[in-house]
Amino acid sequence: MRRATAVIVLVALAAVSFAVGAKYATDDDGGGGGGADNVAKAPGPPATQTVKKSMWGNLTLDDGTPLFPVYRDLGVGLFSTAVRWDDVAPDERPKNPTDPSDPAYTWPSYLQVAIDEATKNNMEVQVLVLGTPKWANGGKDWPWVPNDPKDYGDFMQAISRKYPSVGDWMIWGEPNREPNFKPFTPVEEGQETAPLNKAQQVAPRNYAELVDAAYEGIKSVEPDDNVIAGNTYTSAGVDDINPYQWIENLKLRDGSRPRMDMWGHNPFGFAKPDLDDPPSRKGVVAFADLRRLTAVLDENFPGPPLKLFLAEWGVPEGFKDKDIGYVRSPEEADEWIRAGFKIANEWDRIYSLGWIHPVNTDRSSMGLLTVEGKKKPTYDSYKNSLYDGGKSAKKGR
Repeated sequence: MRRATAVIVLVALAAVSFAVGAKYATDDDGGGGGGADNVAKAPGPPATQTVKKSMWGNLTLDDGTPLFPVYRDLGVGLFSTAVRWDDVAPDERPKNPTDPSDPAYTWPSYLQVAIDEATKNNMEVQVLVLGTPKWANGGKDWPWVPNDPKDYGDFMQAISRKYPSVGDWMIWGEPNREPNFKPFTPVEEGQETAPLNKAQQVAPRNYAELVDAAYEGIKSVEPDDNVIAGNTYTSAGVDDINPYQWIENLKLRDGSRPRMDMWGHNPFGFAKPDLDDPPSRKGVVAFADLRRLTAVLDENFPGPPLKLFLAEWGVPEGFKDKDIGYVRSPEEADEWIRAGFKIANEWDRIYSLGWIHPVNTDRSSMGLLTVEGKKKPTYDSYKNSLYDGGKSAKKGR
């Protein structure tokens, strides 16, 4: 039996949180009880905002203390959140599916609030959209693809019309994992670098159709919006297809490639980010493997190079993270954070580097604030990681 690494556990839980879209605005990520007096307040001026820094997070702590002032102080230039298609249209097929005012749609209040707060704080917004309604997939659970990819594309057109200020759209979360995307046949032990068989090819081929339908829907509303696809996770578990295999098999029925603007990836790993490190084993794509990832992308997606949207990353500090399985000292964490953002800042191929938890949870020590809302040592490491203010990133390819 193949054993999953701690990376798998972490990203699996992240995927679960994606599945509860409203969590990002209404529930606490472990920062409750802090109160306004405990929320981090930096003694100096805020860091210069840049889209090189993106953040998944709540709007407030449990007691209502706002977190957007914290994000702005940290220099976050892009706020990430998620929404479930099956929550917005749970019961029936819309008669006019591209019209956001169709009565079958019930849009969540948290999403508009998040967008408004981000805009007020000079941040771009990225929205991840996942979860198929039962009426679209024959009564199956949310990870199962729609019978007709156009249904997803129509919804992406509707949501793009509903929220015109959103410029970045992520197509599903970690679809190269069986719990998140079905039907799915994972690779077996020893197959991590082998060609996929016909059964294993089904998931990436279905995902390709979904991506292309989403691209068509989004671009029909706003041609300049970014479509972020792929959205692979580090890999190396019992329920996945590794990112290289996923890329190679991401093809439409006619053999062509789905259209997209950026490739999403979550580059968790167990070492300080260093692009000169040797390749990870078994097709894993950690931070150190990003140049190898882009080489495979360039080989399979000819044309202008796809930028990388590194959606989720973090460094545990303070206690052993129960999801990723390790902890780093404040000094080590500082080195890791600065190394990661140095790469992101200097390499134009990276559009954004996302941080997964602004506040500690009872399981994760990757927050920049404690559960009481106080600054951790990693707060200043993150804030000062782009001491020159970062580079402005151009939209798209």
